[in-house]
Amino acid sequence: MKKNRRHYLIVICVLVVGTFFSVLLSPPLVAAASEEQLLVDKARITFESFMSDPNMSYLKEHLKEAKGILIVPSLLKAGFIFGGSGGSGVLIVNDAKKGQWSQPAFYTIGSVSFGLQIGGEDAEVIMMVRTQKAVDALLTTSVKLGGDTSISAGPVGVGAKSNVMTDIFSFSRSQGAFAGLALDGSVVATRDEWNAAYYGKPASPVDILVTHSVSNPGSAELRKTVVQYAK
Repeated sequence: MKKNRRHYLIVICVLVVGTFFSVLLSPPLVAAASEEQLLVDKARITFESFMSDPNMSYLKEHLKEAKGILIVPSLLKAGFIFGGSGGSGVLIVNDAKKGQWSQPAFYTIGSVSFGLQIGGEDAEVIMMVRTQKAVDALLTTSVKLGGDTSISAGPVGVGAKSNVMTDIFSFSRSQGAFAGLALDGSVVATRDEWNAAYYGKPASPVDILVTHSVSNPGSAELRKTVVQYAK
């Protein structure tokens, strides 16, 4: 009886020690996704949602003609007396010659307005960059929409068409419905610290979007999804 009990205790000890070392020697748990990666993933989800929306047919049908797209998964517009809007997004640029879309560069967008505004609105925004002039402006530290480069609301609805000559078309939705936000006067600025964090070293928009001197495999799904719809 004592012998069996002793044998049982030895087996338990072996199992406990084995479990301890297996945990000790196993690869570390995957770290939680960074803020930058979460934004890239949200941008992909927002993009897919727009592509499946019949009201965004113009964006989908003309995506292949775009020089780039700036995706802002969450643009918050709120305030009382003094109102404003702000959010973060990613810009990817189309290299038509190679048929490739660049790695994402991180940006913020914000504006301040004056007026009696009560309540708030959280919108998803995709900006369709239509001209090289607009791309060049976005390569700088900051650009004022409607000032340095022209912007207007993009055509929405089934069979939407446009003869408007503008540098950027903006498409926006709030809670799944067309929002029609006016973005004139908003300032788009680079998020240098996020670009550095995502690529492991300082990286300017030119490094990311033009020379392609940095990369992060975490952007693969976003770029792949855009390529699929831009054919």
